[in-house]
Amino acid sequence: MAVLMVGLTPPPAGAAATITLSGSAGTAGAEVTVTGAGFPKRTKGTVVAGTSRVAVTTTSTGTLQVSIVPGGSGTVTISAAVGSTAASAGYTVLAAAPGTDSAKGIRFGVGTGGGPAAGSELDEVAALAGEAPSIVLSYKDFNQPAPIAELETVRARGAETLLTWEPWTWGGGTEQPAYSLDRIAAGDFDAYLREWGSALGQWGQPVYLRFGHEMNGDWYPWSEGVNGNGAGDYVAAYRHVHDVLRSTGAMNVSWVWNPNVPYWGSTPLDGLYPGQGYADVVALDGYNWGTSQSWSSWQDPAALFGDGLAQLRRLAPGTPIVIAETSSSELGGSKARWITDLFGYLSAQPDVVGLVWFHIAKEADWRVDSSTASVEAFATALDARR
Repeated sequence: MAVLMVGLTPPPAGAAATITLSGSAGTAGAEVTVTGAGFPKRTKGTVVAGTSRVAVTTTSTGTLQVSIVPGGSGTVTISAAVGSTAASAGYTVLAAAPGTDSAKGIRFGVGTGGGPAAGSELDEVAALAGEAPSIVLSYKDFNQPAPIAELETVRARGAETLLTWEPWTWGGGTEQPAYSLDRIAAGDFDAYLREWGSALGQWGQPVYLRFGHEMNGDWYPWSEGVNGNGAGDYVAAYRHVHDVLRSTGAMNVSWVWNPNVPYWGSTPLDGLYPGQGYADVVALDGYNWGTSQSWSSWQDPAALFGDGLAQLRRLAPGTPIVIAETSSSELGGSKARWITDLFGYLSAQPDVVGLVWFHIAKEADWRVDSSTASVEAFATALDARR
């Protein structure tokens, strides 16, 4: 007995429904367009993207198209189901630019001596500042595996990691030929890079990765002019590391290009910037050394950061900016006043979306609570920031 089915036409025998996405990854809150073919004609269905869901009706040819904002973070599945016919594709939700998910415009981050695993240190800073940091600074050299447990610890605190990846052996000095930039670009470390990429990609949560920071100085072996490195070697190595990690599917990684604030004699930034598509965030490290060193003098925030910010905007227009390391000495001026001025200065820079305080007594006492006046100024300025 023949059965007449009205309004529901199955796809031809052997045909498989498919969907394509307008992109394989996007920042949190961004729309993705889902286009499908091979579905039953003129039939209602559903498109699901992570925790988001929208209704859809196919056309007379069995196609569909809809825009949806994927819900969730990391790797999510986007699927279209029409009747008993379904198709799916993978998509990665990248972290939004730092600052976009905060009630305040500038996100507060911190680096402590114990790093992400030192929860008591992070709790102490939160108590001093009156606010828990939403960015936690971390450091790893080229002898360590991807720190997934630490990343997860930070995520459990409701924060994200700014993961510094340093191509050297800690404590080995600037002359470490095993880690020359040309060796990195030539692929000598590719197996290690793929291990990191696979681990980060499988973890799947947002992480900010700054490879070879402060490259315009001369105190690290990945700088040009030391360790046998020449002009152009940094960009070649950076791009190679970026491309290898991307090839493993680590689309949850946001790349941070992070020079030191330019100074007399530093390597010009023009030859160190890896180019559009290689940096999701650009950053600066800058400290007010005051008179703590024989060569240093007091610098107010505008003098310290002004030129560097201008150069970042010229090289990477429209890219979010983070101050990835900063602090002030107590010697040579008022640290409390400097902190107040810093937050005021950065609050007037709409593209600066994050600030990470270096809370360690090292070359100077960089900690928030190096004095009563300092910690009081910090808590007040943090609360009043944009």
